[in-house]
Amino acid sequence: MAARDLRTRLSRRAARTGVVLSEDLASRLAAYYELLERWNRKINLTALEDPDAAIDRLLLEPVIASRYLPPEPIHLIDIGSGGGSPALPLALAGGTRVSLTMVEVKVRKSAFLREAVRQLELPFALVENSRFEELLTRPELHEKFQAMSIRAVRVETALLMTLQAFLAPRAVLLLFRGPSGPEQPTMMPPLEWTATVPLVESLRSRLTIARKVAASPMQA
Repeated sequence: MAARDLRTRLSRRAARTGVVLSEDLASRLAAYYELLERWNRKINLTALEDPDAAIDRLLLEPVIASRYLPPEPIHLIDIGSGGGSPALPLALAGGTRVSLTMVEVKVRKSAFLREAVRQLELPFALVENSRFEELLTRPELHEKFQAMSIRAVRVETALLMTLQAFLAPRAVLLLFRGPSGPEQPTMMPPLEWTATVPLVESLRSRLTIARKVAASPMQA
């Protein structure tokens, strides 16, 4: 897609979803999408056949979801980062207050993510080419992050219970979901469901928000 066509389409799709993009954010989102298109011709990163749906899902969903990130400086971890969404648009929308760690097991996808970090000039972003289970063996990563994002095919309670070890007390968990599944997925302490909100109407996509409950003084 030509750069001018992409910017026009992005602006139109943003207006349809009620999103106001600054010139800088629109430019950086477009740069990410163009890089994704180029790499997608070589390796299968994500589906781009329907440009409108791709823009809505890959760019605008994370921008909308960024409203639910904590307002203070945070470390964000994204699990199974793949082609970089929602992680990269979340970080771009969050601005300089967001430090990003992307976890991706596939080598070629990790190479793309590192190139995207370089091209988008994100000095506080890094890529872990590893399984998250391996990262959990590193004590310094336990309770390090104030936010976590996952694009979830389905919400598995056991998986969330494992992943919560990365999260600091009172951290936020953002689950990007499609239209299927319950509004309130099953969660166990220390995770607590907060809300499930709509993202993009045309996709019937949703964002489930949870928090890690801080231990009480008696439990600590």
